[in-house]
Amino acid sequence: METQEWIDKGYDLIVEFAPKLIAAILIWIIGSYIISLLRKGVRKTMTKSGYDESLKKFLLNLINWTLKIVLIIVVLGTVGIPTASFAAVLAAAGLAIGLALQGSLGNFAGGVLIMIFKPFKIGDLIEAQGETGVVKEIEIFTTKLTGLSNKEIIIPNGALSNGNIINFTTEGTRRVDLVFGVGYDSDIKQTKEVIMNVLTSHESILSEPAPTVNVLELADSSINFATRPWCKAEDYWKVYFEVTERVKEALDTAEIDIPYPHQIQIRKEA
Repeated sequence: METQEWIDKGYDLIVEFAPKLIAAILIWIIGSYIISLLRKGVRKTMTKSGYDESLKKFLLNLINWTLKIVLIIVVLGTVGIPTASFAAVLAAAGLAIGLALQGSLGNFAGGVLIMIFKPFKIGDLIEAQGETGVVKEIEIFTTKLTGLSNKEIIIPNGALSNGNIINFTTEGTRRVDLVFGVGYDSDIKQTKEVIMNVLTSHESILSEPAPTVNVLELADSSINFATRPWCKAEDYWKVYFEVTERVKEALDTAEIDIPYPHQIQIRKEA
């Protein structure tokens, strides 16, 4: 009798749950197929819009897992498992994780903003958060720069997206700001000609915009000339160092005095 009761109960359970189980399996298969189609559509849209590859992968994974969690809840509800408490636990866990990872979420949001608005790209020379370097890698949470002395600089995206960013590469050209001082006995016109000859003869200095040499100030011991050549962004330091050296040599050749501090020593008689 007991065996028959178990058989009857088993049969009843099968009759009751089989349709739900079959429906749940069908919902999972159809839902997974729809999620796959949505991911392909979103991927195609982001590719056409020129989204960064890192952002594209992250968003696709985020969409995939979000939809799958929703699908799992629907499947569990179809089978008859109460999903209200499950959703509540999931929401509480999400809140706890969010509070624990506030800094990381801020960096994530900053990374998304950087990838969407693109204030810089890989290979650009930028100055941000007190650091200067070439952008090596843009990740979801951090951006890596290669410093001018070949050191790796890692900046959190939250701080990076909320601070000032100077991009030296965007315009393609840079102005090199130099100042040269000569003695008060020097001829201003001759000095300007000597410096300008150095600028116009340098192979990396652009003719447009044209370089300029002007009197900047009459300092305590020198007449200072503001020297402003333009060059390609990648030639900045080459122009900076070479022009400094060549101007010094040219001023020496023209016998134009470059003043320097003199120290007067007073000897005390014994």
